[in-house]
Amino acid sequence: MWIRNNYLEYIPCLILFLFQGSFSENLTFLLEALKSGERSKTRPVLFVLEEFDLFAQHKNQTLLYNLFDISQSAQTPIAVVGLTCRLDILELLEKRVKSRFSHRQIILFPNTTFAHFLECTSRCLTLPDTFPDLKFACGWNKNVQKLCEHDAAASAVFRLQFTFSRDFNSLNALLMLALCQLNARESNLTASMLEVAEKQLAADSQTGMLNGVSMLELCLIIATKHVNDIYNGTPFNFQMVYNDYQQFMQRKSFSVLSFEKPVVMKAFERLQQLNFIQPVEGAAGRGQREFQLMRFLLNDLQIQEALQNFPQCPTDLRLWASSSLN
Repeated sequence: MWIRNNYLEYIPCLILFLFQGSFSENLTFLLEALKSGERSKTRPVLFVLEEFDLFAQHKNQTLLYNLFDISQSAQTPIAVVGLTCRLDILELLEKRVKSRFSHRQIILFPNTTFAHFLECTSRCLTLPDTFPDLKFACGWNKNVQKLCEHDAAASAVFRLQFTFSRDFNSLNALLMLALCQLNARESNLTASMLEVAEKQLAADSQTGMLNGVSMLELCLIIATKHVNDIYNGTPFNFQMVYNDYQQFMQRKSFSVLSFEKPVVMKAFERLQQLNFIQPVEGAAGRGQREFQLMRFLLNDLQIQEALQNFPQCPTDLRLWASSSLN
């Protein structure tokens, strides 16, 4: 490959590739970019460092420092290409190495098809021929093949995983959660296990904490969502939420859920401690507590799931929440 000598002055000292595909497929366009229509007497050198993160883990990073230092000179026509799958690679570089790096990155993502994704899934689950119990391995592998190729429920889980994340680390996490459900009575992987694992992965920490709130706190969450919708997401305060809560209590005559303002204020502060609401930046600690501006951090799906999981939730409360959510 020939490169114009003057063109090398504009090549970054390191073009960093972050990709999850074949090296030969993804480097082609770089080579085309470096080609020139005219040839020079000087033959530049292109260094390609595969698994660049391993070089970064070496003590003192001597090789990287020397290469980058040499590439700073206009009299030395070299370029260095690092290939890695780690997105945090820049954090691994020493300060002296990082200072000689142009911080130019090209991020390439694999063009994975769903068929290839299923093939990789089947390969991850398939037991090798060296497995001690050959009879079990044969039955297990047949079940895995059926699960990946013919089970509609399992395919729906894999399709959802493929849609949201084609990262095989996420796939491994899904499969591990499913495999942890195996026991002596159920020794084969099933679609229901995959569905349970998918729900566990999809559940966020806030949704889990919502399942432990009191009835009063749930009422305040609905009132806060109502106020947040009315004012199109602009900051609100406790007094606005309390007024909406009071209107609902008076409308439905819920004596069992009607509390004095100080008690409601205490429940509102607990919502802040649980990080369901947070003060507007710069507003914390200023003015009276009931008039401090807040922002709501929950979404409709989280609130709906909390209502579904809440034991013996009153019908009127569900209807109030539905009018707010809609």
